[in-house]
Amino acid sequence: MGIVKEPLNIDFVVENRPLTKEEEKQISEYITSQKNKRELKENTNRRVSKTKQKA
Repeated sequence: MGIVKEPLNIDFVVENRPLTKEEEKQISEYITSQKNKRELKENTNRRVSKTKQKA
């Protein structure tokens, strides 16, 4: 994998700035909520009804 080159005839520059503490907190909360949703979904899919367990 090589270095990505800028396309020709494109006139913009992306500023690479550090995140603020508030932005870091928002990102962390979002990631945590997504992990919780995924875990909840996996747990609900694993449940089997009692009638299917008897069979």
